[in-house]
Amino acid sequence: MTDCSTLDSPQTLPNPSGSLSATAILLIEIALAAGGFGIGTGEFVIMGLLPEVATTYGVSVPQAGHVISAYALGVVLGAPIIAALAAKLPRKTLLLLLMGIFALGNFASAIAPGFLSFTALRFITGLPHGAYFGVAALVASSMAPPHRRVRAVGRVMLGLTIATLIGTPIATFLGQLMDWRTAFLMVAAIGALAVALIAIYLPKDKVIEGASMLRELSAFGRVQVWLSMAVAAVGFGGMFAIFSYIAKTVTDTAGLPASMVAVVLALFGIGMNVGNVVGSRMADYSLNGTIGGMLGFNIALMSVFSLTAHNPVMLCICVFLTGCGFAACPAVQTRIMDVAADAKTLAAATIHSAFNIANALGAWLGGLVIAAGYGYGATGYVGAVLSAFGLAIFLVSMALEKKASSG
Repeated sequence: MTDCSTLDSPQTLPNPSGSLSATAILLIEIALAAGGFGIGTGEFVIMGLLPEVATTYGVSVPQAGHVISAYALGVVLGAPIIAALAAKLPRKTLLLLLMGIFALGNFASAIAPGFLSFTALRFITGLPHGAYFGVAALVASSMAPPHRRVRAVGRVMLGLTIATLIGTPIATFLGQLMDWRTAFLMVAAIGALAVALIAIYLPKDKVIEGASMLRELSAFGRVQVWLSMAVAAVGFGGMFAIFSYIAKTVTDTAGLPASMVAVVLALFGIGMNVGNVVGSRMADYSLNGTIGGMLGFNIALMSVFSLTAHNPVMLCICVFLTGCGFAACPAVQTRIMDVAADAKTLAAATIHSAFNIANALGAWLGGLVIAAGYGYGATGYVGAVLSAFGLAIFLVSMALEKKASSG
């Protein structure tokens, strides 16, 4: 393995001078994406297995749903804490530790004896989520030329988007066919495979002088970091407002049979993968244009979703395009790394806390609108409003950045 010592602050990263071959870089990206595939599968598989989990532990399905919240809380808290505490660790070492914790957490989840221990283990398993994606994005972008950075980040995030299309359905099917614990054993195995691939293919790196927790924490002293997190936490909550209630929208609003829910979910997953690939290319040409453009696109799209949700064809088209909204995610990930200066690890990890806040915010506001009697189709209006607020925050960010550069 190559030992590289020149690095992007505060840590050395692979391939600073193009010393790695295209094949070596591809293998590294596959290894990092494998970890993302495992995390994505583990995060979403529980949603399809809640009835089985509830039966095993003798709790109601709503009570069983608390394990989803526990995992999300782990992501939100774990990303900044781990990134700060691990400031002096080489990134390869950190990635191995994070994925190792994830794999062990899923294995322990599969054999948890009671509901309380299972919930606690889901929280622990969520802790490495954000830090892993943040560090993996940093490593991937460091190996690419400047005009292809976002595509490199997007290729790593393909692990997450492919998980929604392939990993989660397979794990859910196995969990329903055999036992829900089987699904978590599968996720643990994927995590262990990712550990092996990262250990084999990712070059060693060294921590350079000056790396510290205080340097990483300095990210929170930058206005643009906070604005980037606000754009993610607010602006992209709309996708979750729609996705959280899509099953009932399909059956109750569009009048489709329950068997079509899987088809619509597949369309959403396909949209996420298309958006990831296309959006990464767009962002390499215009990073800020992609973020602002997608927020504007979502305002229009999600309004159309609410207006046409009763029409099965339009519902399917809008769900696919809503998934395509993932196009902005690699761009937002890259932007926060840019504005964080020498505190990139903390910022890159914490953006995933923001995305999980978007998940919670979108689902909560969508639920309020439904409870108020406006129907499942109205979740699109929630998404449009959140996108509009996100766009407003982003425009403020751009204005401040322009003012700072001209001053």
